[in-house]
Amino acid sequence: MTQPHLSTDANLQSMQVGSIMRKVKSRAWKKQRYFRLQDDCATIWYKSKKAGNAHSTFSISDVEAVREGHQSEVLLSIADEFPPDRCFTLVFRGRRGNLDLVAESAEEAQSWVKGMRKLIENLENMNERERLDQWISDWFKKADKNGDGRMNFKEVQDLLKMMNVDMNEHHALRLFTMADKSQSGTLEDDEFVLFYKMLTQREEVLRIFQDYSSDGQTLSCRDLEEFLREGQLKQDHVQQHSMELIEQYEPSDTAKMRQAMTIDGFQMYLLSPEGSIFNPAMLEQHQDMSQPLSHYFISSSHNTYLMGDQIRGHSSVEAYIRYKHTYTHKHIHISTSQYPVILSIENHCSVEQQGTMAQHLTRILGDKLLRNALEGKGSDLPSPEDLKGKILLKGKKIGGLERSLDGVVEDSLAAEVSDEDDAAEIEEENLHNDSIRRKPKQGLSKELSDCVVYCKSVHFNSFKHSRIHSKFYEISSFAESKAKKHMKDAGAEFVHHNVRQLTRIYPNGIRTDSSNFNPQEMWSAGCQIVALNFQTAGMEMDLNDGLFTQNGCCGYVLKPAFMRSLEKRFDPEHPEIRDGYRPVTLTIKVISGQQLPKVNLKEGSIVDPLVRVEIHGVPKDQARQETRHIDNNGFNPMWHETLTFTIHVPELALVRFVVEDYDKTTKNDFIGQYTLPFSSLQQGYRHIHLLSKDGTSIPPSSLFVHIRIKEGT
Repeated sequence: MTQPHLSTDANLQSMQVGSIMRKVKSRAWKKQRYFRLQDDCATIWYKSKKAGNAHSTFSISDVEAVREGHQSEVLLSIADEFPPDRCFTLVFRGRRGNLDLVAESAEEAQSWVKGMRKLIENLENMNERERLDQWISDWFKKADKNGDGRMNFKEVQDLLKMMNVDMNEHHALRLFTMADKSQSGTLEDDEFVLFYKMLTQREEVLRIFQDYSSDGQTLSCRDLEEFLREGQLKQDHVQQHSMELIEQYEPSDTAKMRQAMTIDGFQMYLLSPEGSIFNPAMLEQHQDMSQPLSHYFISSSHNTYLMGDQIRGHSSVEAYIRYKHTYTHKHIHISTSQYPVILSIENHCSVEQQGTMAQHLTRILGDKLLRNALEGKGSDLPSPEDLKGKILLKGKKIGGLERSLDGVVEDSLAAEVSDEDDAAEIEEENLHNDSIRRKPKQGLSKELSDCVVYCKSVHFNSFKHSRIHSKFYEISSFAESKAKKHMKDAGAEFVHHNVRQLTRIYPNGIRTDSSNFNPQEMWSAGCQIVALNFQTAGMEMDLNDGLFTQNGCCGYVLKPAFMRSLEKRFDPEHPEIRDGYRPVTLTIKVISGQQLPKVNLKEGSIVDPLVRVEIHGVPKDQARQETRHIDNNGFNPMWHETLTFTIHVPELALVRFVVEDYDKTTKNDFIGQYTLPFSSLQQGYRHIHLLSKDGTSIPPSSLFVHIRIKEGT
């Protein structure tokens, strides 16, 4: 379904003719491939010269960004062979590797770079209806085996299986005949779209629509107001809001003129970002960014340079670029976040090498590297707002901030630097791994020390010692097991400590497979820098993504008020003992699912989906409940089941929706998930747009739910 404005673009026309380019995997692996943009302007097709008929494809929607020139490690390694104006990199969503390409000429490279960017931009600007049409059209092409642009009933049946639909043959044939307007016994592209739309008519949405419609045909402004009040549990400005919804989502001009909404407009609204479970206002940056750094949770990765496990993992600059550049799904874009980045230095260098490191840091980072304390910030950490555009170094420091302000410097050998906290903790835990050896203590170079301002690494003694002796700019690091012990023994003191000082938590040394710990436990104690292995997908990264999707994805989330005050006492183990304790009841009606992806690619296999809702928060709030499974229906399963939770500390809770394929003999297969902060939930009828295991969206897979939040239990 090519959009008219795309078909006349010269770059896209050139891409549709195709180009021979070198696909580069390393300095030694550079192979010619023929690349071509398909006529749908949505798919890239490519093959090697030798592979006969074998070819590969990828969708434009899989590509997150295009980098020009030598902007990947691979292309940098061949910079002497090919000039930058012939090189470009396609960066894929999620954790899929880059595609590095060298065109035959600079003009050809430009054609692909500009063309790809136009296609990506076009996709980002599509509305829900256009996305759905595109998705249907993609399926049509997959199933049209002989490529004649038509599908007979047998091909349609095969396609329904591919789409995870187990449909009664008689019902499918009846719809097929109704959609075959030309009465040719086959469906053409547009007829197939009609067939699909009849197939996907949402009975449960229609029922809600009819419950509120006065005439059974449309929702008047007044009907819509009633729906907003009763269905969506909204109180404010409903009259104005109902008019805005008709204006924005109603496709029929006739209905618009009558200030009414048809079922199509109603469904479009429910599928839009406004109808999503995540409150759009919370997606924007809305929090106060002028408080001390210690008052924020800060998105943090551990050993960012590793692409795999901790011992054999390929060490790569690419991992940093990915973290900076993509941080999958709607994640943090450090390249676009204006707030400070904290680099944790793991120092294994001699004094001389440290000096060289300091020179590199100063030269490469320039003015971005914070070298001096800010004026007027004597006794408190500066705020993210104060530190906009700055990079802070966390590491050992000679003397304190006060001494460097006075120009006093100690002898460089007087301050010893160990191999950073991780190695020290590993030794304490007696985890003697061949790959991790402690080196003798080193002196610290003044040059490197001077690069550390507000994040001086210090060894933690006790909370009492910190209360008396610690400085606000000192930061301690704990392995996850140590942090858990402190939380059990002195939870309230840990929270109190984290009001004034930064704390970093990192995975236990035993996690050589790059697995992760549950970050929620650490956030419940007010720990700000909870470092996870971003390269490892799973529940822990889902929680991290869920927390940091709010507040403009800027990497900083303000802690609740009771975790920012030295006067208040909060113990995560006993949440009821605090001022302002107000538990809430969360009621979730899981109504239906839409077009869930197949997980088992075996012929004829259809999923048996169930939904699990998990609450992650303080220990008392940890809970999970699930629906029954539905046999053989990934297309439009209906549950209509209600799950109820009591939440004691809603300010810290995250809600995770997981869809699994039930299997009575083995572990259920993962289908999709979505995680968000409790504080970002929208009440009422909402769609949850599911994400894959690595956090990328899988449209149009969704859940349809009703959410109600009530104070008290």
